[in-house]
Amino acid sequence: MPRRKISNTQAVCILLLWFLLVYILLRYSPTVDFMTVFTIIASGIIVFVPLYKNRRHKDR
Repeated sequence: MPRRKISNTQAVCILLLWFLLVYILLRYSPTVDFMTVFTIIASGIIVFVPLYKNRRHKDR
């Protein structure tokens, strides 16, 4: 079963939700320590790698 391509609207919504998550995390975190930075980086990888792969395959 092939995977469906992510549309531009879906990609924008995913990115906006991720930026909202990062904003909430930074805004309400008492201190910005290693675990906060690690959480942002790990979630960024989880969000951006599939979007990048989808865009790369869409160009072909």
